[in-house]
Amino acid sequence: MTNFIPYQVPYPVADPYAKKVAYFSMEFAIHQPLKIYSGGLGFLSGSHLRSAYELKQNLIGIGILWKYGYYDQSRNQDQTLKPEWYEKTYSFLQDSGIKFQITVHDNPVWVKAWYLAPETFQSAPLFLLSTDLPENDYLSQTISHKLYDADTAAKIAQCMLLGLGGAKLLDILNFNPDVYHLNEAHGVSAVFHLIQKLGSKEAVKKQLVFTTHTPEEAGNEKHDYHLLNKMSFFNGLPLEEVKKLTGMNGEIFNHSLAALRFARKANGVSKLHGEVSREMWKNYPDIPEITHITNSQNFRYWADKQLYRFLENKDDAGFIDRKRYLKKRAFELVADQTGKLLNPDVLTMVWARRFAAYKRADLITRDLRRFDALMRNTNYPVQIIWAGKPYPMDYGAISVFNQLVHLSKNYPNVAVCVGYELTLSKRLKQASDIWLNTPRVPREASGTSGMTASMNGSVNFSTYDGWICEFADPGKNSFIVPPANYASMTIQETDEYDMEKFFEILENEILPTYYDQPDQWRKIVQQGMNQVNGFFESNRMADEYYQLMYHPE
Repeated sequence: MTNFIPYQVPYPVADPYAKKVAYFSMEFAIHQPLKIYSGGLGFLSGSHLRSAYELKQNLIGIGILWKYGYYDQSRNQDQTLKPEWYEKTYSFLQDSGIKFQITVHDNPVWVKAWYLAPETFQSAPLFLLSTDLPENDYLSQTISHKLYDADTAAKIAQCMLLGLGGAKLLDILNFNPDVYHLNEAHGVSAVFHLIQKLGSKEAVKKQLVFTTHTPEEAGNEKHDYHLLNKMSFFNGLPLEEVKKLTGMNGEIFNHSLAALRFARKANGVSKLHGEVSREMWKNYPDIPEITHITNSQNFRYWADKQLYRFLENKDDAGFIDRKRYLKKRAFELVADQTGKLLNPDVLTMVWARRFAAYKRADLITRDLRRFDALMRNTNYPVQIIWAGKPYPMDYGAISVFNQLVHLSKNYPNVAVCVGYELTLSKRLKQASDIWLNTPRVPREASGTSGMTASMNGSVNFSTYDGWICEFADPGKNSFIVPPANYASMTIQETDEYDMEKFFEILENEILPTYYDQPDQWRKIVQQGMNQVNGFFESNRMADEYYQLMYHPE
């Protein structure tokens, strides 16, 4: 039985990682059965916790146990998207026996802590908070029901549960972290607990670090000061004092700016995103230098080990056979969902990630005449699979998903899958020859799906954004849309330029290489596999957080 008070990680800690860290994140994608994530932020934090465990770091995760998860993605009668919410139960989580109260809207709310032990899924210890308790009224119970609730007050309460609740739990555990790490600004309310505990802003600053994932100012969470105050977000601190501490007057509280002003160090999540963030915040006084630590993914969890074994042994026949098998196996899932039985000998492109407007899932379908010619080409045949979860209230993104569903009905070689979670994500990476990535530059802070695609023998085909800028060697390990002077272009011009280049490169470079020069194609695949396993593996990232962020100056 785990002894929770005082808590310490239940394995011997490696010397370079002795500093105690509490890692706050709204979502964690640890493993398929634990559905408490929506997309990239969760995939990142999940890999971080896996690597922290592999490196034996003295780090624990603080998150929320979402009763209904993000949502279950199913279909309406016409195959369009249907979001559904089902109660989730987890026999593998331990009841820590810890219950405590936080104040929300001047009312006490009971919080219970659940525990994911490291040996369950080979991850650093993870504490998950829940308000779904009979001691609470129904409204309070719903705080931990749906990840990213669409209701503004509910979302604020969720941020309070993570920040104030997480900070309070750490006191009860007597864990005494040397570093509080906010992965995105959702947990920034923790600073209002810490300032009362430690006595001053300077004392909080010594212990807080912040990772920003937002590449544009408008994307930072903001709320009205008076609404936050009414909801007890500031933990009893008078409004005037909060404004003085955060340096934000006016009526609006910017969560990311508050996190920056209480942090001693901050980082973006790719080299380009670090530059974008420094530019974005350069006119704001009293913020730390913003460095960058490029996101990455856990090799042990994501990579196909047999593919790598054939690569290391220079067994080309084995490599080709294994990749074909991976495609065929994944196509069984696609056929089960969509009735489309794809061919493992045909070039397969996959676009799969969160659906959002700037990611432009439908980019190559916008010229329907050219798309139709591509899909009916018998000399160089192509198959395309789309998958991903739009935010359930993002009707624009849902509309794009549904348009693609209807488009797919016209072609036997186009499929749109639902249920894009960890397992389907891995299978589709194994299914793909080309991993299509179409964000508008520079909107993608990092993006990590292409890393794990490379780990499964796929080639990245992308705009020049996020992590790709640090990886791409066009024509050698990937294919890249050459960047234009996007700053001087309208959105329409940008989209037209990128679409034209995608078709051009696909028709003139990718398809001829795949079909006419299979040895050259395999070299590109294998170079990507070799180069992604190293710098873009999350053990490097987890180590860098200790070296660059957690150790004091």
